Amino acid sequence: MLYNYFPTALQYLLATYVLTPPSAPQPLRFSLRHEFGLSNSSKTVFADLRPASQLTYDTYDITTRRVQTYRPRNQEAFFRSRHFDREARRELPWDETDLEGPNVNDRETLLLLAKMTSNAYSRPGEKDWYDLGPDWNSSYPFGWEPDSDGFRGHIFATEDNSTVIISVKGTSAGWLVGGGGSTTRKDKLNDNLLFSCCCARVGPTWRTVCDCYEGGYKCDQNCLEQSLVEDSLFYPIGTNLYNNVTYMYPNSNVWVIGHSLGGSLASLLGVTFGVPVVAFEAVGEKLAARRLHLALPPDLQHITHIYNTGDPIAMGTCTGVASTCAIGGFALETGCHLGKVIKYDTVTHLKWSVNVGNHGIAVVIDHLLSKDWEYDNEEDGVKRSVPRITAEEDCVDCFNWEFGNYRNASIHGTCDRRL
Repeated sequence: MLYNYFPTALQYLLATYVLTPPSAPQPLRFSLRHEFGLSNSSKTVFADLRPASQLTYDTYDITTRRVQTYRPRNQEAFFRSRHFDREARRELPWDETDLEGPNVNDRETLLLLAKMTSNAYSRPGEKDWYDLGPDWNSSYPFGWEPDSDGFRGHIFATEDNSTVIISVKGTSAGWLVGGGGSTTRKDKLNDNLLFSCCCARVGPTWRTVCDCYEGGYKCDQNCLEQSLVEDSLFYPIGTNLYNNVTYMYPNSNVWVIGHSLGGSLASLLGVTFGVPVVAFEAVGEKLAARRLHLALPPDLQHITHIYNTGDPIAMGTCTGVASTCAIGGFALETGCHLGKVIKYDTVTHLKWSVNVGNHGIAVVIDHLLSKDWEYDNEEDGVKRSVPRITAEEDCVDCFNWEFGNYRNASIHGTCDRRL
């Protein structure tokens, strides 16, 4: 054996190199750097916070793992592909990238990200602001516009700017998630456009958000997709925000997190830019991605959804004219998610009832991530702090609807179920 001909000292050195496992990635420490919001002139406004160097705090760990993502080889080609047919989007070239993402198998990491997500609903110092510990910069900000009507959130960064987290606010409805009520009107418009089967057509007395309903359970597909092009939709605002952040931090690794509507938008940005995403109790966004004509990469393992079976919104069961969602004016009818899923079966194991009270981010923080989850251990004998990462199987949205080009039936035919 050739190894035996090396000097003894060199043999020990080689053995150490071969037998010693690779060291785990070093934890990251973040601080709050900016807040952002959509002003009444539809421009994204950033508010810089006091630099972290002005504060003294201890080390705070967020563990990471290596994540493989796929990014469009050409960003302009990605957006152009939205205007072509499905086959052209399938042929879009992708670059596989290996980067550092959040360790979604670690409960403490998810707990911190959930608190950061919750804080997107409020300003530092308010009563519903989660204290992230002395290692976070939670100084009073300036430039926050509480009366602005639209997209809002926070931006966190590590001390060396190697990693940046964009936290996107979800739906602001007091009965649904609490906080941030000034953005409710546009939140509801986006919810009903993105996550309803057909323009929020829940019943004959409902005021819909677009005119695509064709009677019965039929919806005009071209009309529906055109309605998603409006400037009031948060998706293009989110892509503009991401571009602004990468302009400010050109060499940084970016993560996106969010809750509810914010989690769905985070996932759509994760598809667009190939960045790690953690979404909490998000409305199913898979159908919205198709209607937005987003080219999907070969794999979406960098997107992780965390939700519980007692939440009818994330499960896609808060439907019908008599549902709590409908009574509140929301048509949240989709339950299929992109990427991977960490699903807490609270109905089976904790005997929770199914109601919208289980949708709030505070429920995730206080009742799901407050202690280790051990209910699936008997399946393989592995002790886990969170449920296993899985994929949704055989998930179909709006199965009872027919989608087609009814208004141009003589040219295009009458029905196309492929969304």
